[in-house]
Amino acid sequence: MGEFDLITRYFQRPAKRSPLGVGDDCALLAPAPGMQLAVSCDMLVEGRHFLSTVDPARLGHKALAVNLSDLAACGAKPLAFTLALALPGVDEPWLEAFSRGLFALADEHGCELVGGDTTRGPLNICITVFGEVPAGAALLRSGAHAGDDIWVSGTLGDARLALEAFRGTLSLPADVFAQARMRMEQPTPRVALGQALRGTASAAVDVSDGLVGDLGHILASSKVGATLNADAATGVIAAAASCGLGTEILRTCALSGGDDYELVFTAPPAARAAVEQAGRESTTRVTRIGRIDAEAGLRIVDAGGAPVAQRFGSFDHFV
Repeated sequence: MGEFDLITRYFQRPAKRSPLGVGDDCALLAPAPGMQLAVSCDMLVEGRHFLSTVDPARLGHKALAVNLSDLAACGAKPLAFTLALALPGVDEPWLEAFSRGLFALADEHGCELVGGDTTRGPLNICITVFGEVPAGAALLRSGAHAGDDIWVSGTLGDARLALEAFRGTLSLPADVFAQARMRMEQPTPRVALGQALRGTASAAVDVSDGLVGDLGHILASSKVGATLNADAATGVIAAAASCGLGTEILRTCALSGGDDYELVFTAPPAARAAVEQAGRESTTRVTRIGRIDAEAGLRIVDAGGAPVAQRFGSFDHFV
């Protein structure tokens, strides 16, 4: 099977919303009047971002999910995406499963594949996603103010638990490992929540490299500091609820674990009811885990307000 036969069989579909889909040198996008384009790009490399044993259908889901998560953090509605795919060879069962997982999530969010590229090489998946957001309404990292609450969506740390189990540093019951592995390999992009938070949240970012590191982007862009409740953050690790794991590993997973693809966002205390309503509208759990401070730096405390001595970092590709 040649390159263009591969594209036609597994990735070409009729365009429904975009003026022009796969097949020409460029795709055409037409955002609605009064809307701005939101654009993000993420790359997944085998051995770095996913294991060779991952189910290809889950991998197709995740490849798009990590990009949709960026749109969610901006409060944008998905429109379309492109796919650049390097493959060691043509493996038809793998391609069928990968494209099935990819398009299942794409259809769920009305996001069309409109172009891309394929080549031979080590397995590498690069997606660029396009969304639209009303002009001036995008959620940014730079809008947090002293006194704002810090919130997080969904659950944190489950993907890191699965990674540690794969590494053999801890043992999980089979059902707990399956739950954590699902969160690692098939994350849920919080697209509906991001849109529901427009006009309510003051700043937002998605949690891809760890809560502490990604919250740090908000603090740096907004020129503020924060106090984070480690116990509140640890309390949202779903898979670990009944495992009896120690406090230190739970805090590490919740605060430093990557691959959660949840949203961490800020909002004024007066907006608490609106944030909770946004959670209900999007059927997404939201949890308040700290506050924004005028004083620079991040202070991590326990539920009683005592400083937590444990050090936390975030994922860095080059460290």
